[in-house]
Amino acid sequence: MASSKEYLAYISEQISRLEDIRYRAMMGEYILYYREKVVGGIYDDRFLIKNDTTARE
Repeated sequence: MASSKEYLAYISEQISRLEDIRYRAMMGEYILYYREKVVGGIYDDRFLIKNDTTARE
């Protein structure tokens, strides 16, 4: 099941305070980048964040 654009808009609104954040559509899902590094994604209308040093920074 692909993620909805409505859910993407909701998450984008929630994290809008962060500068340098962007997303890229990929096969019905969305990859999230912060300062040009992958930090998570939206998969099946779930917001998942990588649990590693790069994402924590």
